[in-house]
Amino acid sequence: MGSAMVTMSDVARLAGVSTMTVSNVVNGRRSVNLDIRKRVLEAVEESGYVMNRSARTLRTGTTGVIGLAVPALSHAYFGELSGRVIAQAAELGYRVAVEQTGLHIEDELDAVAMSRNLEYDGLILSALVLGPEEASLLNQSIPLVLLGEKIYGDAVDHVVMPNAEGAKAATAHLVEQGCQRIAWASNYSPETELHNVVLDRLKGYRQSLADAGLSDDPSLHVPMDQPSMEHAADGIKKLVHDGIEFDGVVAVTDAVAFGVIRGLKDAGLRVPEDVKVIGFDDVQQAAFSVPSLSTIAPDHDWMVRSSLSLLTERIKDRSPRPGRELVAPFRLIVRESTS
Repeated sequence: MGSAMVTMSDVARLAGVSTMTVSNVVNGRRSVNLDIRKRVLEAVEESGYVMNRSARTLRTGTTGVIGLAVPALSHAYFGELSGRVIAQAAELGYRVAVEQTGLHIEDELDAVAMSRNLEYDGLILSALVLGPEEASLLNQSIPLVLLGEKIYGDAVDHVVMPNAEGAKAATAHLVEQGCQRIAWASNYSPETELHNVVLDRLKGYRQSLADAGLSDDPSLHVPMDQPSMEHAADGIKKLVHDGIEFDGVVAVTDAVAFGVIRGLKDAGLRVPEDVKVIGFDDVQQAAFSVPSLSTIAPDHDWMVRSSLSLLTERIKDRSPRPGRELVAPFRLIVRESTS
């Protein structure tokens, strides 16, 4: 029988289940036990059934698919973020299409356009360069939630990390551990940009130093062009080679912290005995590195849950309304690199 002739009812009869059960299986819902799921999938294969997405869209107004656009899947944080979004979206009955945007606004704009062209129900975009004006325009074309660090006001729904607060807590922890010369490991970002991850975390670092009566010494800023392990390792080795004394390092991300620890080892310094190091993000590797990495742990599950909640609200109610900004809670995780 040709697939164009096969209906969901035909699959249900072949599998000996209800059409609702078939619908749950083909839409990826997890409410069906494994044996029945296998039986339905075998019936789908045998019958040649193909889901008619267009018919579903006409019937329900939705496709059951949302988009997720992140800068780089090779980055541990964004890889873990994607996994969390896929898992939590499945519980809500959605599939997730993932793509990466790199560091260019054109690619972020293309991600929105592609999501609209493919008729995704909505899009979660981890934005690095998208500005408020573009966000306001895009928000009118597709349900959209941004994960990013720029100030968007009420232009779009926006979920952010506790950047300044987290970096402040990280720096304060090193002060409490007795550090007096605390370096800042991050790529440079022009302060004319006003708000992004680097500047907001730098602000928290500076505030904590000021609270402790310590100065922000420019010589303690690790020279690095990119927030990568390689650049961090090279930068921290240069600080040591130049004779700059320091006893603590606040890294802008866990990835940078891993690079710092490698560079310190190459330079003959021990962590935490000679230098204490703390990161930001609490990626899975942080608990398993040697030494294990102290870090700031934003509530990633809360961020994903909040993003999906905002997005599904927009999908169900497309009427215009101001965007909302939600800031994630966080915890300080103390591990071997500072203890």
